[in-house]
Amino acid sequence: MAALSPCPHKMADGAEPLVTSGRDMLVAGSQPSMAEGAEEGQKLAELLAVGWQLWEELETDTAPSSGSPAVQEKVRQGLDVLRRVNAMVAQLELFSENEDLEEIASSDLKYLLLPALLGAMTLKQVDMSKRLEHLESARTLFWSFLKRCKSYGLGSFHLPPATSPTAEDGVGSPARRGPAAGQDELVAMATSRQAKIERYKQKKELENRLASLKNAVDSGQADEEQIRAFYILQTQKWINTSLEEIESVDQEIAILRSRGTAKQSSAPPHGTSRQVRPPMKPFILTRDAVQNKVFGAGYPSLPVMTVDDWYDQRRRQGVLSGQSTPAGLTDEELQKQEQKEEEDDEEALQKARNMDDWKDTHPRGYGNRHNMG
Repeated sequence: MAALSPCPHKMADGAEPLVTSGRDMLVAGSQPSMAEGAEEGQKLAELLAVGWQLWEELETDTAPSSGSPAVQEKVRQGLDVLRRVNAMVAQLELFSENEDLEEIASSDLKYLLLPALLGAMTLKQVDMSKRLEHLESARTLFWSFLKRCKSYGLGSFHLPPATSPTAEDGVGSPARRGPAAGQDELVAMATSRQAKIERYKQKKELENRLASLKNAVDSGQADEEQIRAFYILQTQKWINTSLEEIESVDQEIAILRSRGTAKQSSAPPHGTSRQVRPPMKPFILTRDAVQNKVFGAGYPSLPVMTVDDWYDQRRRQGVLSGQSTPAGLTDEELQKQEQKEEEDDEEALQKARNMDDWKDTHPRGYGNRHNMG
């Protein structure tokens, strides 16, 4: 982004402006000393241009990891520069809640983006030990940016709460809170989804309009009307970005807080120690030991007879209840019974032979003359 010199801005109390037009004027209330001149002698617009350039480099960086030392060094430099610019803007009181958007100089509109840029740069930090602190700081910056834009009438949006919702406010299933609360949650989800769709459409439209004005503004050939339109479009684009970031930050904060609560509940009370359990005895599972327990031998046991063979053997031995000898029979009675079975077998055999002989002499249909079979 091209470094544009800030235009004269009159203070609310009528005092002389601390920032004057021209590229050679310094941002200071008094003449800086020789030692401080090298550090404080940079103009406000130049510092903002440096911070913006670092942000664009981070966005277009192709580094494999955002936690690499080179990337984090750019993040640190960008935060330092943007914090200096933000402090200088606050000292100069460029913006007031008592003025309208038309009263802001066109060249000063770009400083409206400072809180949003600082919030986005803060989220680039990857120190997990301070992640919750970074999230809360970034959310505060995004909310401050949205509140200022709301006061100037930039965009029609619903201002989120000043702080992230706590676990008691946003956690709980619809079944626990009742059917009415569950219905309200479904309506809120549908509304949020529709708002995201609208923001996405606005984002694409704003990007197209910004692309047509960017070249003229960067080259310094844009007039005041084009500069004003460009920075207003930039502000509206960052409004959508800030709303999305706040929603994402709230979700991550809820996860981190619930994780911290779970760790605290699982930790033992102060001054108490966990019961020390005796160590378990070592055990070794071997193939031979398991095989011996299963087969009862050190070699595989193979079957030697089928189930039918075993059943016949047990029946012959009289072990099975159905084949046992009837109680009360003497040896003589047993002999008579066996003889009777043998005689019955001979009679049945003779009867079958006679039937076969009869069939040989009497073909099928023999004697059936009436039906002509």
